[in-house]
Amino acid sequence: MNEAETRAEHIDPMLVAAGWGIVPGSRIRREYLITLGRLEGNGKRGNALSADYVLEYRNTKLAVIEAKAWDKPLTSGVAQAKDYASKLTIRYTYSSNGQGIYAIDMETGKEKTVLSFPTPDELWQATFVLQNQWWDRFTAVPFEDKGGYWQGRYYQDIAIERVLRALAEGQDRILLTLATGTGKTFIAFQLAWKLFHSRWNLNGWKQEEEPTRRPRILFLADRNILANQAFNDFSAFPEDALVRISPDEIKKKGRAPKNGNIFFTIFQTFMTGTNAEGKPSPVFGDYPPDFFDLIIIDECHRGGANDESNWRDILNYFKPAVQLGLTATPKRKDNVDTYAYFGSPVYTYSLKEGINDGFLTPFRVRQHATTLDEYIYTSDDQVVEGEVERGRVYTEKDFNHVIEITPRERKRIEIFMQEIDQSQKTIVFCATQEHALAIRDLINQIKKSSNPNYCHRVTADDAALGKVRTSS
Repeated sequence: MNEAETRAEHIDPMLVAAGWGIVPGSRIRREYLITLGRLEGNGKRGNALSADYVLEYRNTKLAVIEAKAWDKPLTSGVAQAKDYASKLTIRYTYSSNGQGIYAIDMETGKEKTVLSFPTPDELWQATFVLQNQWWDRFTAVPFEDKGGYWQGRYYQDIAIERVLRALAEGQDRILLTLATGTGKTFIAFQLAWKLFHSRWNLNGWKQEEEPTRRPRILFLADRNILANQAFNDFSAFPEDALVRISPDEIKKKGRAPKNGNIFFTIFQTFMTGTNAEGKPSPVFGDYPPDFFDLIIIDECHRGGANDESNWRDILNYFKPAVQLGLTATPKRKDNVDTYAYFGSPVYTYSLKEGINDGFLTPFRVRQHATTLDEYIYTSDDQVVEGEVERGRVYTEKDFNHVIEITPRERKRIEIFMQEIDQSQKTIVFCATQEHALAIRDLINQIKKSSNPNYCHRVTADDAALGKVRTSS
């Protein structure tokens, strides 16, 4: 009897006998895809990773089962079962050849043969020993899948679960660290979805009474393009629940908008504003400090949690709110403030993991050094504008911030344009908006293409023009 027959004739009936797929809220997910397989080039991938069975109850993954053919040893699937459970961060995992069941507790390390699979309620009780009313409420709300179109990746599900557990336990500063391109906005959406439909809010958070008010959630970014993208990605919410806080809207209405549940803005908008006398008065002050129940800070390493950042004033003002930081940057010297403010991440998904799992494209670094990576002014150098500090050694951190040397930038762009396929879409990150302007001009001067719209700058100063250019 092969594996498929063993599953159909023996393992499936054992699961049904335990109530899986029968008990309301329980689900058997077969051939559950975990990873896509590492991209290897030329359209080829490494082996994908999929579990034979994943058992779900109350919208939560509770167990993994690795099936083997009838004539295989009972424990021949143990290594795979453990690997899948580790990947999915699931406590209980099983190996079965249809003749028996071998159970592993990944938390205690205990292993044993059992006579039957646990029921959904038994497995739930074993997994969540300490009951929590908010955790029960969160898990009662299914993920929004847009009719099956949206399916979360395994690490996204884990990240969402970790944040919800932290909330259920009363944690008010939470950090997620996930590599760029792994879908942090999707995670933010699903978190907001569950909180919105479970009616989680600060007033009822640590109290026993039935919650009645839906939460007010602020998505705070440092760039309009990120805030706009998030606003569009949250379109499954009722239209009147979504609010985009922008200077134009504030100016038109004469006040900051307060009717809604999910608000989107950027730090810069919140830091600007004037009072009736025309004096500076930050917009965020229009809201009571306890107005927002949850603040999601996108790319929080870029300033919001920095001790010396003006943006930190916003987070301090809304101190009563639960604050969730999203970052792609692991802890290092230049972002220790972020980790000091939020604490250790409740979940981390690294760039290496994303590449190995096949969700991110492998890359190669081509590093070039020029003969002008340090600069000291000499008397025969021509200063076009400004003043130069004699005797100072200008290094990489100073270029295009403190000092601009156009011939240096031109040479670097010449090297860059020789290295790339000029017919492919390319993004260039620059030091400042002024630097981006200079680089745009140099690329357009050096390019082979006759297209007058070959290279465009897309920054805050370009406003809607940049958006039009990038969408064409």
